[in-house]
Amino acid sequence: MASNSHDAGHGAADAAHGAADAAHHAADAAHGSGGMPQLDFSTYGNQIFWLLVTLVVIYFILSRIALPRIAAVLAERQGTITNDLAAAEDLKAKAVEAEDAYNKALADARGEAQKIAAETRAAIQKDLDAAIAKADEEIAAKAAESEKALAEIKEGALEAVKVVAADTASALVSALGGQDDADAVSASVAERMKG
Repeated sequence: MASNSHDAGHGAADAAHGAADAAHHAADAAHGSGGMPQLDFSTYGNQIFWLLVTLVVIYFILSRIALPRIAAVLAERQGTITNDLAAAEDLKAKAVEAEDAYNKALADARGEAQKIAAETRAAIQKDLDAAIAKADEEIAAKAAESEKALAEIKEGALEAVKVVAADTASALVSALGGQDDADAVSASVAERMKG
């Protein structure tokens, strides 16, 4: 019995030793895998499954929620850009039309101003010509009056000179002791006055 008890004690010790060895081998196996579950080939099937599930979920989230929203925002922005470009083209066309209308109005105004200036110059020239003609007529009339007055003055002066000359000649002839013949003295004075 003692030998049995020894064998039983030895068997228990062997069992304890075997359990310790198994625990040690499990620890070595855990250390041998590096401690990272991603590198444990025994879990690759499970990891690939969850990777595919995650990718499918991400795909559905993106395709059903995020991408439609992004597409809607992009479409809205493109529509806004297209509308803005169309509005800009319309405004540009209106600006070109306004510039053309302005240039035409400016050219018309210049033409009208030149026409008015030419008409005004013609009217002023006509008035000036009429005033000059009237002034020439007045000057000619005054010149004629002046010449007539001068002729009358000259005629009167000549008559006065004739009378004075005749009187002087008669006085000289009488003073010299001659007979004064009024007709002869007048004829002699008239002849001297002519030339």
